[in-house]
Amino acid sequence: MGLWDKIRDKIMPRRKDETTMEDLRNSGMLDGPNVGGGGGGGTATAQPGQAGQQVDVEQVLEAKLAEKGNPDLNWKSSIVDLMKLLDIDSSLDNRKELATELGYTGDKEGSAEMNIWLHKAVMKKLAENGGKVPAGLAD
Repeated sequence: MGLWDKIRDKIMPRRKDETTMEDLRNSGMLDGPNVGGGGGGGTATAQPGQAGQQVDVEQVLEAKLAEKGNPDLNWKSSIVDLMKLLDIDSSLDNRKELATELGYTGDKEGSAEMNIWLHKAVMKKLAENGGKVPAGLAD
């Protein structure tokens, strides 16, 4: 499971009966790493009752912040703080891995540019995967 999958699952947990393209490949039901074009994250089956339902990303993350006693974590603008809030290692190596997963092509040596890009890319992917992301965070 990649870092993007971990982030997504901590904010928008998959249903236990949901099958992903990666699950099908791992079980031998599909051949090749790019079958379905989803890169392992797309769903292979439609989920009844899921259409039109969105997960309120801000509500979920604010609840996690409250559970932790409201630490000084600015998840709305910092990929490091977002990862810390989700109890995911925010080390440079992990951020480089996430950047690679999400298709970042710039310098991966921990620049502010990479971190800003990562945060926006994560928010955009959350929105693409059924998340209701606060205005301006996925732009």
